[in-house]
Amino acid sequence: MNKKKLAAAMAAVFAYMKTSEEAAAYSAQQESQNSIAAPSQMVMQPQNIWGISGRQTHMQANSMMQLRMFK
Repeated sequence: MNKKKLAAAMAAVFAYMKTSEEAAAYSAQQESQNSIAAPSQMVMQPQNIWGISGRQTHMQANSMMQLRMFK
């Protein structure tokens, strides 16, 4: 794989990770606002940012290896 393709793939992965982190943070913020309004209805659980998209990331890496994208 040439360097331009590798750089593009790495940039895409980092952008995806950043988007996932932002989505998790936004979701946590929305949940905290909802829990303030009705604390008896919701139980807050800690957000595991890396665990949210971890399985999908592993599956994507596995499919990339199966397609022999890495040399």
